[in-house]
Amino acid sequence: MTGEPSIGEITVEEARRRMMAAVSPLPGEDVALGQALGRTLAAPIIATRHQPPFDASAMDGWAMLPDGQCTFRIVGESAAGHPHDGTVAPGEAVRIFTGAPVPTGCAVVVQEQAERSGQTLTIAKAPLPRQQVRARGGDFRQGDVLLGTGTPLDPWAMALAAAAGAGELAVVRRPRVAILSTGEEIIPPGAPILPHQIYNSGGPALAALCQTWGAEATLLPPVGDTLVALVAAVEGLDVDLLVTVGGASVGDHDLVKPALARLGLVLVVDTVKVRPGKPVWFGTLGQGLRVLGLPGNPASALVCAELFLRSLLAAMQGRDPAITMTFACTTVPLAANGARENWMRATLATDAGGVARVTPFNDQDSSLVTVLASANALLKRPIGAGAVDAGDMVAVLPLAHRPSQGVAPRPQDQDR
Repeated sequence: MTGEPSIGEITVEEARRRMMAAVSPLPGEDVALGQALGRTLAAPIIATRHQPPFDASAMDGWAMLPDGQCTFRIVGESAAGHPHDGTVAPGEAVRIFTGAPVPTGCAVVVQEQAERSGQTLTIAKAPLPRQQVRARGGDFRQGDVLLGTGTPLDPWAMALAAAAGAGELAVVRRPRVAILSTGEEIIPPGAPILPHQIYNSGGPALAALCQTWGAEATLLPPVGDTLVALVAAVEGLDVDLLVTVGGASVGDHDLVKPALARLGLVLVVDTVKVRPGKPVWFGTLGQGLRVLGLPGNPASALVCAELFLRSLLAAMQGRDPAITMTFACTTVPLAANGARENWMRATLATDAGGVARVTPFNDQDSSLVTVLASANALLKRPIGAGAVDAGDMVAVLPLAHRPSQGVAPRPQDQDR
């Protein structure tokens, strides 16, 4: 198993650099506009005509030439989808509604400023040129690049695409991810279970995260701790990324990397200076399949998913893989950090004065699912960071997660 030089324990930053260098955007495909939510544009959307395509009324009112007159003969009507058929001569006025085409050369007087008597209209003050008129092309013009390649399609971007008449969009294909949990003790939720076994919580959570991040996720059945079983589970997979959970430490039953070596594994990342998650790794199999190895403990797996998996999926979809950090005041003092970058599960909230405050949980054990479910942020402690006092600013990664309202994490000194 070889790869980049200096395979061994590396920093989070270096691990991310190597992983991102190993992936590229997937091919594009065409989908209907209504199916494009959450996808990423594989080609720009360029306006094929002006918007609005005509001078449009900004208000309900009356359209007339701005020639200084104040009394007019009513000659027609212009409504959205039903424009006035013909021109407007001096001394003539047309009833007009918001969004309707404005007859050539006309301005618009709002209806509250006009008085009608039969077919005669009187206004107190003659309009100025182009008064209450939305100019043709005032929103965008033919040839404008409205949405660039790599744009995530949220409802606002989709509104712009729709305004341009794009009924079908070229988007990046969704990454196909397979998630493989290892360990004789891992049992799918809902299955019969023995006293010495545990339910698989990390796999389903990772599958849900992959879907949240734009991928198609398949949760493979857990496999036992044998080389033959591991090879059989992976061989022939037709996916873009394989995520393994567990079996990557240094124990006698940690066989994932030895098993994948039989399929041509080339390591790019072996271990990372991170807590939780030191055993995280990344490589490529002989047929080009990318593999991200995550630790078996749920908190370790999900923290590393936020640091690495999310960015890998973003890069595969042509998006910016950067992690968006913020800053907050810690509500408790923090001890000096050691030789591994520490990402502490925490709660982030804004106080009555508008100040963001973050509180790490007392117990950061990577097996505690209650802590994970109760956290909505990760507090970053850099390698070798000194102690900080309560009220000091620290770096925080907010999580797109509403903290659990159920069972609270047990205090650190209570029996688990």
